[in-house]
Formats: sequence, C-alpha cells, structure tokens
Amino acid sequence: MNVVVLTGPESSGKSWLSSEIQAHFGGERVGEYVRHFIDEQARDTCYADIPAIARGQLAWEDTARARQPALLILDTHLLSNMLWSRTLFGDCPAWLEQALLARRYDLHLLLSPEAVAWHDDGQRCQPLLAERMAFFNATGEWLAQHQQAFQVVQGDWAQRRRAAFAAVAQLLKT
Repeated sequence: MNVVVLTGPESSGKSWLSSEIQAHFGGERVGEYVRHFIDEQARDTCYADIPAIARGQLAWEDTARARQPALLILDTHLLSNMLWSRTLFGDCPAWLEQALLARRYDLHLLLSPEAVAWHDDGQRCQPLLAERMAFFNATGEWLAQHQQAFQVVQGDWAQRRRAAFAAVAQLLKT
C-alpha cells in the first residue's frame, strides 16, 4: 500500500487535488474529519475538541488502511491537526505528534497557498496570504525536521495537477 498525504494551508487545493488523484489513479481517499466535526457540532471548535478531532481523523485513516488499497490518499492527517491547534489555541496535545510519527506515509504533497485564490467556505479563517504562508512554512519545517518524504506543489490549478500526478506516478513506479 502506498500512502499519499496532501498537506498545507487552507484553500490551497488539498480536497480538490486528492479527488483528482483518486479519479486518475484509483485507490481510496480519506477526507478531512474536522470538516465533518464542525458540520456535526454546528459551532466553532475549541481546544477541548482537538483530541476528538484527532481520534476521528485517525479512525477514518485506520478504517481505510484496514482495507489495504493499493493507493491510500489522505486529504489531510494529524500534522494539520497539530498545527491548527497551535495556531488557534497556542498549544497541542503531545500525543498527536507521537501518533503521527508512529505511522508510515510514503509521500506528502505540500501545497503552496501562492498563485491560487483564498475562498471563504464558512470554515476557513486565514484570508491573508501571509497567514497561509506561515502555515505552509511550519508544515514544511516539520516535514523536513522529521525526515518525511515531501514535494512542494505550486502554481495554478493545472500546474498543481500535473505536479501531483507526476509525483504519484513516480511513487507508484517504485
């Protein structure tokens, strides 16, 4: 099983691109649990919600992993939960990083917020490019620090699609 994670700031195309990858290569796609959580709770999240959100994301991921698809495409993973917790609340439960590092991910596609417009969908909160760039940089720093395989994906939508497809095709060859 090859596991690909789309990561990076909001409104950079993770959900769209994960769907495009699945449509092109097949496999199983796991969505972003926090969106489900917010819709279900009908309120903004608070720090006390972080463990439940993380456990929900892990449960969705584990359910998909148990099916052993040839390609598992994750719209996000615990790194986003960690960084959002720190961004919004100034803290993060320590066990999230431990749980993240205990799992194997073959490739992270780190999406840049540059060259694409931010869209307010009622759940997003970083309209300023500088805020999204800070999140992007923090994501890249964590991936590099923990020696995680990643490739930056940038440009317009067509360029992002081409770069992601090339990276996934290369992963599937190895």
